[in-house]
Amino acid sequence: MEEQDAPKPTSERHVPVLKDRCINLLAPGFEAARSRGETPVAIDATLGMGGHSEAMLQRFPDLHLVGIDRDEEALALAGERLRPFSARTDLVHAVYDEIEAVLADLGISEVHGILMDLGVSSLQLDERERGFAYSYDAPLDMRMDTSRGQTAADVVNTYSEEDLVRIIRKWGEEKFAGRIANRIVTARTTKPFATTGELVEQIRAVVPAAAAKSGGHPAKRTFQALRIEVNEELDVLERAVPAALAASAMGGRVVVMSYHSLEDKIVKSVFQSRSKSSAPLGFPVELEEHKPEFKTLTKGTEVPTPEEIAENPRAASARLRAVERIKARRTA
Repeated sequence: MEEQDAPKPTSERHVPVLKDRCINLLAPGFEAARSRGETPVAIDATLGMGGHSEAMLQRFPDLHLVGIDRDEEALALAGERLRPFSARTDLVHAVYDEIEAVLADLGISEVHGILMDLGVSSLQLDERERGFAYSYDAPLDMRMDTSRGQTAADVVNTYSEEDLVRIIRKWGEEKFAGRIANRIVTARTTKPFATTGELVEQIRAVVPAAAAKSGGHPAKRTFQALRIEVNEELDVLERAVPAALAASAMGGRVVVMSYHSLEDKIVKSVFQSRSKSSAPLGFPVELEEHKPEFKTLTKGTEVPTPEEIAENPRAASARLRAVERIKARRTA
């Protein structure tokens, strides 16, 4: 039996993406809270292994942090990492579109900074048995919350060919979606898929070798599509971004890092719609109710520096956007 190396400390396993930039963007929201005599409150909506949260709690000794994650293993690891700050933290097992309910349960009415670091976490990629990676054989799972929901095996073994084509093309942006879906449906009649290796083998059989040279691993896009489908990632994101904006106090900031164009498109759309006037075209005067609620803090998307990518290659595809609330929240 192959000997397993002892797991590294959480702080060594997880290098937070764009850590300093994220915290610098959030800082003025915390300062705005202090100026009003309020205790600054932040939400790390995708807690992961707690790297960004640890940095925030270290830098802001009066900050109260709410950490949300659907992954119970991540919550446990983050809890250990953040133990020195336990008096100033609330860690909650939830999906991050449940921000409103989480805050209501905690008796918190509004927050001064929200961070979302989207996509699959370092923990999920590194834990082979979770089945997120195509580079080694593992159970075909891909659930971020292993306590509930369908697995990737359920999807590939039960979805119709038409539905497989749809999700692989839409969520994976895979031009060979038709070939891949047909191969999956044919192969599963002999033996249902149980592992990532079995799926990779079938994908390799139908994706031209030349495509892999320019597009990376032939299974990369299909695995992305399955992960998004299993975890309903884009549906959750479409609900989560408006929820984050709704929870933001005056001067509060929302910072989101996305890792592929489908995520960034959703974030961009919501941020832009809430950062422009709602006055009808040609309206002579901008009334108070038409004024934008937020202002954009980033010009387009910001990306990691070459130095950051060298330190943490998984940061390479990160795209950061941020907004600040400039108009008071509507209260019932």
